[in-house]
Amino acid sequence: MLHLVYPPQSVEARIRQAIAQKRLVEVAYKGRARLAEPHDYGKQHGIDRLLVFQLKCASSSAREAIGWRLFDVAKIESLEVLEKPFKGSRRKSDQDHHKWDVLYARVD
Repeated sequence: MLHLVYPPQSVEARIRQAIAQKRLVEVAYKGRARLAEPHDYGKQHGIDRLLVFQLKCASSSAREAIGWRLFDVAKIESLEVLEKPFKGSRRKSDQDHHKWDVLYARVD
């Protein structure tokens, strides 16, 4: 009997899924586990990057853990899409978003 085996999703595919479905992600980056809302995924100065609103970070004070972060996708150690959704964009109407050379995905 034939059993189909699907390859694991790439980090890039998981980023796109999380943004499209507005789902929180757990990211390992620079040796720390982080809980974040993924907002923008694009290329900036020739580097693929992920803009997140970080909610928690292991080994950080509560104040230091929360806020906007920009991750180089190639340096992400792991990324898991969680079941828990988030509301969507945190952008204010008068606020400029990050400048991207190419924007692959953005939460609305």
